[in-house]
Amino acid sequence: MNHVKYRVGKWLPSDTSFLNHWIETKIKQVKVNPLPLHPAVASLREAIYADSILYMSFVSMYDEIPQGYNEPVKNFETMLLIINQILTEAPCYSVVEDKIGLVGFPINAILDWAMGTQGGYLAFTNTLVNQKLRDILNVWKQFLETTSSQYVLVDGPIAQVQMDYSNPIGWFSPQALEAIAAMDPLRGIGNNPYDAKANFSYNYQCDSTKPYYGYASWDAFFTREFNLGVREVSAVDQDPNVIVNACESAPYNCVTDAKMKDKFWMKGQPYSLLDMMDNHKLAAEFGDNSTVYQAFLCAKTYHRWNSPVDGKIVAIQNVAGTYYAEAPVEGFDPSGPNDSQGYIAEIAARALVFIQSDNPKIGLMCFVAIGMAEVSSCEITVTVGQKVSKGDPIGTFHFGGSTHCLIFRPEVNIDFDFHNQTPGLNTSNIPLKARIGVVQ
Repeated sequence: MNHVKYRVGKWLPSDTSFLNHWIETKIKQVKVNPLPLHPAVASLREAIYADSILYMSFVSMYDEIPQGYNEPVKNFETMLLIINQILTEAPCYSVVEDKIGLVGFPINAILDWAMGTQGGYLAFTNTLVNQKLRDILNVWKQFLETTSSQYVLVDGPIAQVQMDYSNPIGWFSPQALEAIAAMDPLRGIGNNPYDAKANFSYNYQCDSTKPYYGYASWDAFFTREFNLGVREVSAVDQDPNVIVNACESAPYNCVTDAKMKDKFWMKGQPYSLLDMMDNHKLAAEFGDNSTVYQAFLCAKTYHRWNSPVDGKIVAIQNVAGTYYAEAPVEGFDPSGPNDSQGYIAEIAARALVFIQSDNPKIGLMCFVAIGMAEVSSCEITVTVGQKVSKGDPIGTFHFGGSTHCLIFRPEVNIDFDFHNQTPGLNTSNIPLKARIGVVQ
């Protein structure tokens, strides 16, 4: 059996026929056995009908999709019914003919082409719409934190009445465990096993002898922690000049000329620091020609954040933002919103953690965790005034991870180590807490 090809981060298949088959089965499911609209979904529906601009936007976003794109979802009413269905389901792998794939962003999947239209731009940058989407995603998050979501944490086919799409299989099936192991940059090195099942137990806190590997919920599985000693800052990287990887992530971009204010929605999606930091008072400590390093996380791996430096937490902030907005300049983004990572750094739901490094050559820096699509819950686990050592936990994404940035002031000169890669959309994970740069 072959795995489908994926978009960046492995959240959605790039195989259009596979993805469309999944959507078409969801459409059939909601037509045959529709569930009563959850109040959060009904509230969004009411808001659409109550506002002429929103109604125009949601109707036109599907009208504007070119016929050649073969979008199975034809209108926003069907979209709402599928979202409503998803609120009581946990993501898992499914099999179509001889292919296996993961639809890890199910809501993103049904909005895929609609996001790239003018109507989609108007709808998904609207403050009220994003408030309603946040309420919907919080309902789903609550479900994923319950034991009712454990049913996908099994080895083999999933017997679940509510799911009728093609042959769903559990996360501890050999095929799914292989997909997780394939993302491990240290697989087969040293004591790290190559065998997929052994690799999972070696890397992650779990008990494979217990039902669901001991995980109390889907969220507990997805926010799983590494076992002690699996990802540690090496002795040589304890050097205060060394900056380590804050997430298990792949380098996407690195610039040394970021401006305080820039046209982040234009071609190239230049970083706009004041917007990224939500005009926080500490943003004034940065300036033009600051350094921004951005990297993205994979659906199948570790989703917690760790401090890249030794220092003290001086400020934290959660920023409400968008969930399904794409950069207009990207048009119909076939990887949406992966090609908009620079753009969403300024407008998406995100978390800011300002760290005053013990190393004066680094000084004040900012870690930015950026939610993307369904990945909207950014939990900061440190407090202002707390001392952190390099590699200490500082927060986590719930339901996966998206992308993150490290922002350094203009006077900080860093020799970056991308681990023999050029930052972009086709890079591989750098291990958590591994060296990514040295301050000169």
